[in-house]
Amino acid sequence: MSRRAIGIASRYLAAAELLLPGRITGFWLVGSAALGGWRPGRSDTDFIAATDGPLDARDLRRLRALHVAGNAVPAGSALLRARPTVPGTVNGAYVDAADLTAPVTRIRPLASHVGRTFRPGHGSDVNPAVWKVLAERGITLRGRAPYLLGLDPEPERLRSWTLTNLREYWGAWARRALDGRAPATPSLLRAEITTGTLGPLRLHRTVATGEIVTKEAGGRHGLDLFHPHRRALIHAALAHRDGGTPPASARLLRLAGEFAREVVADAERIAAADGTRD
Repeated sequence: MSRRAIGIASRYLAAAELLLPGRITGFWLVGSAALGGWRPGRSDTDFIAATDGPLDARDLRRLRALHVAGNAVPAGSALLRARPTVPGTVNGAYVDAADLTAPVTRIRPLASHVGRTFRPGHGSDVNPAVWKVLAERGITLRGRAPYLLGLDPEPERLRSWTLTNLREYWGAWARRALDGRAPATPSLLRAEITTGTLGPLRLHRTVATGEIVTKEAGGRHGLDLFHPHRRALIHAALAHRDGGTPPASARLLRLAGEFAREVVADAERIAAADGTRD
């Protein structure tokens, strides 16, 4: 558990209370903070929040303002570094507390924000993977402990949901990487290579074992499973997660794209061998 992540989320929650006084009845950390893989300046602080009913247009305007105010520090840092992405932001989804016990795929999020984007009526984090983390390892900042909430992560849907994520999100990422669309600066390029290497691996681990793991654990999974010629790429990604500055080039980005495509194909193979159907 990262005390710094809890501190960041607590400040965000205090700002939320000023804008929506008394409305937020539950607030839980998920993602890397809950899994023990949170890294200062490299990890987002992910949450799920529950409100005491639906949100009207005025509430949503205030949440949009909260998205700006609550992420002022990481956004300012990103601007100073000329970074188009905003690492370190507080990201999450809001749901009606009355919906918490519904099967997760039937819950309609009230709103969410990720990076610089605020979306009313949408929340990609309301899914079987995040709900499994919330139920098993969520960190409570407000409200009842997750094991008392009666959550339904729909474990029977976890593998098919993960396969879809691999196929659609990471498959598209691999295509962009193979097209040579490299970020403009070495730091951004290095971050893109790291994310594209470790992100698919942690989902591959979920398909193979049913576990939700950190990017670091996904990397170790890849070292154990894939051909040795991929090890240099994985080691470089792990080194970057630990604060190092491994080499970065358009060629390495293309290699990461090739590897991501290989990881997706192998996950599909595992699911097919086990008879999984989407």
